[in-house]
Amino acid sequence: MLAKNFGVPAEAFKNIPLDNLWIFQGQNPGPLADAQKSAQSGLALPPHPYVWAFSEQAPDRQNKSGSIKIVDSRNFNVSTTTAAALVTVKPGGVRELHWHPNADEWQYYLKGEARMTVFDTGPAAATADFRPGDIGYVKKSLGHYVENTGNTDLVFLALFKSDHYAEVSLSDWLAHTPPQLVMQHLNISAETLAKFPRNRPGLMPM
Repeated sequence: MLAKNFGVPAEAFKNIPLDNLWIFQGQNPGPLADAQKSAQSGLALPPHPYVWAFSEQAPDRQNKSGSIKIVDSRNFNVSTTTAAALVTVKPGGVRELHWHPNADEWQYYLKGEARMTVFDTGPAAATADFRPGDIGYVKKSLGHYVENTGNTDLVFLALFKSDHYAEVSLSDWLAHTPPQLVMQHLNISAETLAKFPRNRPGLMPM
């Protein structure tokens, strides 16, 4: 039956294993490009690929304090249940105060040292330190910031159970609220309010 199915002599299958092979000695498969070429069907590539080169993506936001790359269904079409942000914070920088209105945030710390504070109503706050391999968690709509407390770049991955990435920047929100309302509630001057970022920088120097 195998010979008929594949169109080769039955003798070609005389040495096939009779048991499952799980871990065994083999040869290096060689360059990925060669494997991809040999596996092509001859048809056009699918319009929505299932692989996203996050490392090759240009930052969505970047300044002297770091960068933020965002991937979701808007640029990776098949990502209909997951959104992600790859955040790099330079030494002395901080991921500005913000919150996510549509999903909880799961973080995986890849490089560097971090300190995160999460704010809840009450007021109540919780602060924790993170190292590579650690996981952080922020409930939906809770304000938080992440500070680089080390001497090297801080890099972490933020994941969301959503088809799109969404955030509200505290500085941007206040900068676009009637000035008198903000100044009276925070007891700050017009000069101080005028210095608030109005462009959602995402990352700020300490």
